Amino acid sequence: MEIINKLCEIDPNARIADNVEVGSFTVISGDVEIGEGTWIGPNVTIFDGARIGKNCKIHPGAVIAGIPQDLKFKGEYSTAEIGDNTTIRECVTINRGTVDREKTAVGSNSLIMAYVHLGHDCIVGNHCIISNAVQMAGHVEMDDFAILGGSCAVQQFVHIGSHTYIGGGSLVRKNVPPYIKAAREPLSYAGVNSTGLQRRGYTQEEINQITDIYRYLFVKGFNISKALETIQAELPDSKFKTEIIEFVQNSPTGIIREFRQIDK
Repeated sequence: MEIINKLCEIDPNARIADNVEVGSFTVISGDVEIGEGTWIGPNVTIFDGARIGKNCKIHPGAVIAGIPQDLKFKGEYSTAEIGDNTTIRECVTINRGTVDREKTAVGSNSLIMAYVHLGHDCIVGNHCIISNAVQMAGHVEMDDFAILGGSCAVQQFVHIGSHTYIGGGSLVRKNVPPYIKAAREPLSYAGVNSTGLQRRGYTQEEINQITDIYRYLFVKGFNISKALETIQAELPDSKFKTEIIEFVQNSPTGIIREFRQIDK
């Protein structure tokens, strides 16, 4: 049975499952689906195209499935999708997609903290954390278990790999390969995210394999093509080697690089 405050405005066509709680002054449009057990706080706005999973928590002031902030948008049908067990904190805005991907999506078991903006056609994976006041432009991809520190700004079309950690206040202009930490300005490689990997059950041997790959890519001074050639020739085959090489090869606008001290 739903617990819906009398001061809400809910379109009768909205598809709301059992055990959903909706707080006062929340507005829900007709083309909306909300899964069972989800809690919608007061003063939330959920527009047409929202697809919200089970056991989510959406806090006051959030706006889900607003139309894209894209001058090319012509009113095409699109969605904004949120997976199960995901928390959306206060004043988050998630715009729906455009003709490019037809959706914006956040996976399951993720945490989107207060004042985050997710632009149109962003795809955020499972178990991700996006900290307070991150601003994410359109068409960004963020893979599973990635973490963005507070107040990061992410440029459009950037791809952030799985198990990455990006320090707060960073300007993310290039793709960030998986399993690493990134910080400084310009955003640079800051080592393998070994602490995060250990917490998620990766063995020391696996972490060492990843570290060896990134020594060639970021530490030895090779350019990208030479680094990839040497990795292929000298390091044993592994799922990490394949994944990292494919990520770099599929980054036509480039990846972040090692930190270089600028002489004054």
